[in-house]
Amino acid sequence: MSRAIHVFRSPDRFVAGTVGQPGDRTFFLQAVHQTRVVSVMLEKQQVQILADRIGMLLEEIHRRFGTPIPPETDSVGDLNPLIMPVDAEFQVGTMGLGWDAESQAVVIELLAVTDTEIDESIVLDDTDEGPDAVRVFLTTVAARDFAARSSLVISAGRPPCPICGGPLDQDGHLCVRTNGYKRGAELSKSLDFIDPDVFRSLAVQDESLFLVDEEVTDEDVADESGEPDRDDPDGDDPDGEGSASGGPR
Repeated sequence: MSRAIHVFRSPDRFVAGTVGQPGDRTFFLQAVHQTRVVSVMLEKQQVQILADRIGMLLEEIHRRFGTPIPPETDSVGDLNPLIMPVDAEFQVGTMGLGWDAESQAVVIELLAVTDTEIDESIVLDDTDEGPDAVRVFLTTVAARDFAARSSLVISAGRPPCPICGGPLDQDGHLCVRTNGYKRGAELSKSLDFIDPDVFRSLAVQDESLFLVDEEVTDEDVADESGEPDRDDPDGDDPDGEGSASGGPR
């Protein structure tokens, strides 16, 4: 069976959000156009990586091509929660980021996690072979807004320990700087990220006008546990309440 590629060329909304209580949140990205809603589940670290890379892409596009971009801002206009119920199409494995020069749009592609390594050439490609995907086209303003909201979702939540910086729980806190021991959180292999080669050459790939990096950095790829992230311990937000079919694991 051929893969499903959900394309949103002019979404009404594309946001990061969560379901669950602080300390046990599940992260989602949700694309909306009229009555069509597509959600995917991913890890908190992936949201952070995507927000950071979008900012870097916008700056480099402006520097290289002179494309006008909105200034970086902490202001978030859309503070509404995700549309419920959240029914995740899949858990995100590899993420792709590109620039469509013809439509002057940032292109985000989210591919389903797989048990095997995928061919990077299928990212931002319509080939029938490969994992299911969600592809979203964003204006530079919408891309900046997405990054700002994502950062807010990530940073909101439990206050940090003034000594070690770790999140403070209601039931206490084991501080690593006061003879405590904290096991390092293991991240799944779904932190793969493929982004444009904008930081070196910004070469345009064929006639597609998409820019895709062929390198996946070590810090973007974690262990091979393959388990979906529930909520990284460093901070939570009250974005979503209740349950979702994709739910915390």
